[in-house]
Amino acid sequence: MNDYQRIVLEPAYILHARAYRESSRIIDAFSERYGRVAVVARGVRRPRARLRAALQPFRPLLLSWSGRGSLRTLTGAEADGPPAALSGDALMSAWYVNELILRLLERDDPHPALHARYAQTLAELAAELPPARSLRRFEKCLLDELGYGLNLERDIVNAQPVRPEGRYRFQFEEGPSEVDEDGDQVFPGASLLALANGELNDEGTLRDARRLLKAQLDRYLGERPLKTRDVLHAMKKIR
Repeated sequence: MNDYQRIVLEPAYILHARAYRESSRIIDAFSERYGRVAVVARGVRRPRARLRAALQPFRPLLLSWSGRGSLRTLTGAEADGPPAALSGDALMSAWYVNELILRLLERDDPHPALHARYAQTLAELAAELPPARSLRRFEKCLLDELGYGLNLERDIVNAQPVRPEGRYRFQFEEGPSEVDEDGDQVFPGASLLALANGELNDEGTLRDARRLLKAQLDRYLGERPLKTRDVLHAMKKIR
């Protein structure tokens, strides 16, 4: 099978870069039409490398590459806008989003809707909006795009709509069932409906959304913890 590619000016963001040989880097990028791709940026570690200045994380880019297999060669990079102005919690939140994509998205699997949500998340973080709301919306979109979308609006036992005043135990890969008790995976119906509609407008709803989404994501992430999640937790403890 001939999988040779020659891609020109593809909208993309850099997720991660690591040194490769003496003067190059291997770059993991998240592109609009081709999903997560890995490319070799040859010679970019040299001080006067032509592409060095453009290759920044959290900056909209237009990338060009060619080659076949799982590792192609970067042939061009142009800025498609300024980098997102991120610092503190917003910066760590953006790295967290990058780590989620790297861990859960297969290479060469296009997700244009997730790419758009990623760009929106960076814009919201740069605008100094509360990171929690942006992160929960991104996490839900990620699960939806991976085919792990959550049933948040219908009771799995009786197929009735979730009642805002009810309490529901959320079962992995199935959905909510109404209960008359509390527990780690029991949630107010109002919180489930708010997450379904993206209306995370109060602290209680945000806490419930984080609890539910973290439990779902952890199932797919496996035993290896997210590094950025540990750093964010440590930052909060220091405060």
